[in-house]
Amino acid sequence: MLLPVRSLYSRGRCWILLVAPFLSLVVLHLLLRSYTRVNSTLLKDFLPDDSSTDNGTAGHGCRPLPGMEDVLVVLKTGVTEALDKVPVHLQTTLRCVPHYVVISDFEEKVSGVWTRDVLRNVTHDVKQTVPEFDIYNRVQKSGRGGLSQADFGDDYNGPFGRINNPGWRLDKWKFLPMIDVALAVHPTAKWYVFMEADTYLMWPNLIAWLSQLDASRPLYLGCQMQIGEVIFGHGGSGFVISNPAMRKVSKYRASHMKELDQLTASQWAGDCVLGKVLADVGVPLTWSWPMLQGSRPWDLDHFGEGYNKKTWCHPVISYHHMTPADIEELWRFDQEWFQMDKPKTKILLHNDVFRELILPNILTPRADWDNLSEDPATATVEGGSDSNSNHLSSFDDCEKQCHNDAKCLQYAFHSDGRCLTSKVVKRGVRVSKNASSSTSTVRSGWMTDRILPLAEKLDAACSKPDWVFP
Repeated sequence: MLLPVRSLYSRGRCWILLVAPFLSLVVLHLLLRSYTRVNSTLLKDFLPDDSSTDNGTAGHGCRPLPGMEDVLVVLKTGVTEALDKVPVHLQTTLRCVPHYVVISDFEEKVSGVWTRDVLRNVTHDVKQTVPEFDIYNRVQKSGRGGLSQADFGDDYNGPFGRINNPGWRLDKWKFLPMIDVALAVHPTAKWYVFMEADTYLMWPNLIAWLSQLDASRPLYLGCQMQIGEVIFGHGGSGFVISNPAMRKVSKYRASHMKELDQLTASQWAGDCVLGKVLADVGVPLTWSWPMLQGSRPWDLDHFGEGYNKKTWCHPVISYHHMTPADIEELWRFDQEWFQMDKPKTKILLHNDVFRELILPNILTPRADWDNLSEDPATATVEGGSDSNSNHLSSFDDCEKQCHNDAKCLQYAFHSDGRCLTSKVVKRGVRVSKNASSSTSTVRSGWMTDRILPLAEKLDAACSKPDWVFP
């Protein structure tokens, strides 16, 4: 039996209700206290900041967000990552979500919330014959004790995903079953929003977007990717499916189970399998980049463009590859930006993120900081350049190399003499001096005298949010 999305009553409390009705007032008090703790996201809209259950995010309450009640959020995770990546969402991104479910390949309680085994109803034959289910079968038999160190091993993300990670290889089998689980959890939701444990979603922007769409239509919204001839919404960027589209997939899956199991076994990406099924039932993807992103805000080229769209003027809906620390940082920014005294119609654009979260961090050079520059700068010698060397003697020399290239916007000098430059602006990340066995450190700088005019030029084109519509 599948466990409820959120358990409001423990077995002990149910027993008390049955055998001791005269304790109703006491029980009511306990239930309300439990309800506030476990399901506090439903109450925060009506409680002042100082009286709400904060779960470690003191000072950040939830402002009312009409329309959120029509959404079911599905957070997909796995046994090898759930304990590390799910708790931060329960304290931040899911705090203000009235309806959500955490699905996994193992049923367990994480920070007070039960995960659902989305693979429970996959056929016995598949579980016993498909190699990807080895890790699943072990944890079903022995719990977390069935995991080995190898299950937490190679997390390298190559062109075909994290193929050396057993949990990642199993993950593709979750995409189709989670459609039926989501419908069972909240059959009347208008929208189903799917995210992963390293996804960040901006709820006010998402709801503002969905409020402009017709939920009675079969719709599929996602950051476009392509494998072979299949165009699909990238799972890590988050994707949205309307209720009618969900029901089309569920009906099709029920009558094509064996065929779809064979399809899943032959593919390496479950989001691609789901995208193909949606296309087969007549629900094509609405290409939603750059609102839905496949990278973190500090890795993003805010000045960039693709598919005839400029990132700058588009609303922010999602980011991917977010660490728990990234999620906490963006949550604080998110909450402060959508503060109570801002108009309810205020939309966070990518240029707002750049101006308020990125720009203040790139105004001056930073030590022990990697701004993710990638282009090797060639050392200049008398009469030209030395094509055999990109090693320089100092940070100042690296800055000069960038200055001499009119299109260079940032640079990074490594203590081993490497100078890397870039025509793209990125904040980058702090690097620990002891991050590896290498003794190399890095210092980064930005050409703000070039960056600011570019930002002003892009601002001139942003008269209103540039939404993506079907």
